[in-house]
Amino acid sequence: MNTAEFIPPAETTPVASGTLKVRVLRAGLDAHVEKDDRVVVEAPLEFQLHHPELGLEPVSFGATMRTPGDDEWLAAGLLYGEGIINHASDIDVIEASTRRPNVVNVRLRSTVQLDVQTPARRFSAGSSCGVCGTTGLDAAIARAAATRIVDTGRTDLSVLFRLPERMRGEQSKFGDTGGIHAAALFDFSGELLGVAEDVGRHNALDKLVGENLLAQRLPLSDKIIILSGRASFELVQKAVRAGAAVLAAIGAPSSLAVNLAVASGLTLVGFLRDNRCNIYSNPQRLLGESAAFGA
Repeated sequence: MNTAEFIPPAETTPVASGTLKVRVLRAGLDAHVEKDDRVVVEAPLEFQLHHPELGLEPVSFGATMRTPGDDEWLAAGLLYGEGIINHASDIDVIEASTRRPNVVNVRLRSTVQLDVQTPARRFSAGSSCGVCGTTGLDAAIARAAATRIVDTGRTDLSVLFRLPERMRGEQSKFGDTGGIHAAALFDFSGELLGVAEDVGRHNALDKLVGENLLAQRLPLSDKIIILSGRASFELVQKAVRAGAAVLAAIGAPSSLAVNLAVASGLTLVGFLRDNRCNIYSNPQRLLGESAAFGA
């Protein structure tokens, strides 16, 4: 075939799984073949806040690029991570807009005390958040580090090594596309409690936290969170806010992520693969009371 004439057809309607079927040209040195493939859906989502202090009209808290699905969990997790809400009961109603696509409305109870900067706190999250729109990084770090993770027990390192494969087995969208992030929740025995997927790493964790917030299962003080990618400061901040005991990433952490984990008492693990990992803070939860770093 003449590859110059290949024109992929228009995208079809996204399926409920959050993926989209597209036509691709599978090219190699010896052959070029047209075939169907699936890509993960990426679409904007705007968060509209309703509260008496904001007036009669809702105020936009910003927008993010996300994979459609579980938008209510995403909104709840985001607002919790940003400190706008502290309990599921702070939310009166949370629902997708029936008039505007890709908008989720969150009506807060009048008893919620809003930061005076909230109405002006516009941001474009771009599949990430954590310190988006804040007036100072130092303030964000100090606020996150003020949280201390309680010591509620230990798990075995061999349990941790099994968890990435367990998470991958539950990632339906990754199996379809190979291009989506995940955050998974496990207890200390290795039982899978939930998986959230999204094109954005931060969104996946927000969805996971939001689900548990709305189910009144926070803090996650005896739980393990596994991330499919790296561990940035924002992701550690969200895990600390949710009270998780262990945060383990398939990829690398950043320097700020390590500093926050040390300060807050979180056990931070990176490069979790092939029955190996790096433990960056509080190894005693995985290795026992005698575990300590050398001088």
